[in-house]
Amino acid sequence: MFNNIHEECGIFAIYSKHKTNVNMQTYIGLYALQHRGQESCGIVVNDKGLFNYHKDIGLVHEVFDKDTLAKLGEGNIAIGHVRYSTTGNSNRSNAQPLVVRHIKGPMSIAHNGNLTNARELREEYELKGGIFHSTADTEVISYAITEQRLVCTSIEEAVEKAMYRLAGAYSIVVMSPQKLIAARDPNGFRPLSLGRLGDDSYVISSETCAFDSIGAEFIRDLLPGEIVVIDDNGVRSIQTHCGSKGTLCVFEYVYFARPDSVIEGSSVHRARLRAGKYLWREHPVEADVVIGVPDSGLDAALGFSRASGIPYGVGFIKNRYVGRTFIQPNQTDRINSVKIKLNVVSDTVKDKRVVLVDDSIVRGTTSKRIVNLIREAGAKEIHFRISCPPFMHPCFFGTDIDSRENLIACKMSVDEIAKEIGADSLGYLSVEAVNKLAGNAKCGFCDACFTGNYPVPVPKEMPKDKFEFRIGDIK
Repeated sequence: MFNNIHEECGIFAIYSKHKTNVNMQTYIGLYALQHRGQESCGIVVNDKGLFNYHKDIGLVHEVFDKDTLAKLGEGNIAIGHVRYSTTGNSNRSNAQPLVVRHIKGPMSIAHNGNLTNARELREEYELKGGIFHSTADTEVISYAITEQRLVCTSIEEAVEKAMYRLAGAYSIVVMSPQKLIAARDPNGFRPLSLGRLGDDSYVISSETCAFDSIGAEFIRDLLPGEIVVIDDNGVRSIQTHCGSKGTLCVFEYVYFARPDSVIEGSSVHRARLRAGKYLWREHPVEADVVIGVPDSGLDAALGFSRASGIPYGVGFIKNRYVGRTFIQPNQTDRINSVKIKLNVVSDTVKDKRVVLVDDSIVRGTTSKRIVNLIREAGAKEIHFRISCPPFMHPCFFGTDIDSRENLIACKMSVDEIAKEIGADSLGYLSVEAVNKLAGNAKCGFCDACFTGNYPVPVPKEMPKDKFEFRIGDIK
């Protein structure tokens, strides 16, 4: 609705030594991760080797109800997924987790990230006779693992050997009839954490907020390149691919993650407070009130207010009941949809000099609409502050920044952008500051969307529909 940056998905998994309500626990975990993907979701439950699953287009509460969860039944292992499509169209065939059945038994997999060599691998498997039912990278990963599983003595060995073939960003969970396996790519682009629930259950999640939702205890983050195997013997680690400090996507701290999550030892909430503090240091301004754009701009606005001494105010009321299915039949209605989802508290901004804090500017259209809302509510001045640097380069690792031609910062200077969106001034956080947001985090960061410095080789281009084609394209 607002042309925001989106991240591909969130994953959740649980292993219990005993049959229990892993279906409901996974449902709750996915609810906590809903912010990472709102297009589709799914759950697979393992009951003594029998995989029951359900997935569809929609939000978690739209796809699953009491009867659906009851049909999944209880079990001792489950994996779940929420998806936003950075690769592949939004349709049911691309919903995850995937379930694969082969001669050595069933396997289910869910994935967060984006492979940079997915096209080459898929062509290789298709030339060997492979038949693909989706256009998502996850199916390519499943082929890579299955190919190795046919010659390996264990599923974890197959995952390890498959990882040598995969390039780019991937945090994955894999379920076999007896084991739950989690793995993180050697650069650690996407977060993945291990937790404990009670005395005999372990949990894997993209974010720690999902642990909190089911009462699980956070143990640690998976290392870049690490494989964790969970079965009746407990938890063990395979660190064949480890050794790198990793390059976590820094935008996790700016926008993707929930503020109550902790990633690589650093609080997301505190990171966003630091963003606001650094914004004040780099772009000070005289003003009467600081407000944030819900939701990810709120913490940075609070940080700006605390650092500057300018009072913090509630500038917007967000309509929580406007979901992804809100109908926008024409351009006029699309413009009005901003007013439906966000309404200005006029008493906060009328006749005042306003500092407006948001997480990013992509194309500029949404920012322009929001600035206009505040202007119409009577603000005297609007000083826009952005808690990340300008987007200058495409992302190949799971964020839908796929073309420089759609990025306003590649076309205009900062002053020109300010004029275009109707702000009196505009200030972006510097690259140096954004890399300090996480404080004493245990990892390095990928900031390639700001700098163009990619930590691994990338293709010249990777369109979102890289696996799509029409009949006429077939030679």
